[in-house]
Amino acid sequence: MSIENVWEYREEAGVSESIELVGYKVEATDGHVGSVSAENNDVGNNYLVVDTGPWIFGKEVLLPAGTVSRIDSDQHKIFINRTKQEIKDAPRFHPSGPLDEERRDEVGGYYAHFPGTM
Repeated sequence: MSIENVWEYREEAGVSESIELVGYKVEATDGHVGSVSAENNDVGNNYLVVDTGPWIFGKEVLLPAGTVSRIDSDQHKIFINRTKQEIKDAPRFHPSGPLDEERRDEVGGYYAHFPGTM
């Protein structure tokens, strides 16, 4: 999988432009991760910012759209194809700074190397 593809939602995820994902709960393959605090829907640069709360001491993580396996809009939940440990080990996200190309490549490269992302 290429780094570029990790920033696009998979068709089967069920994401539509009409769904506002901020506030949705995020579930990893092995449990609850946090909730979406921000989202970016720029074409080819889709991602979610997830507030992990006390789970990782208030850390916010950046999840590229390719990690989303499905969305349950009735329950306001997003299911991702990563474990809690994989998310915890992801490169740090600093919400105060922009997502520049170097940071995008670092985060994208981390998630792109997992099988089944796309």
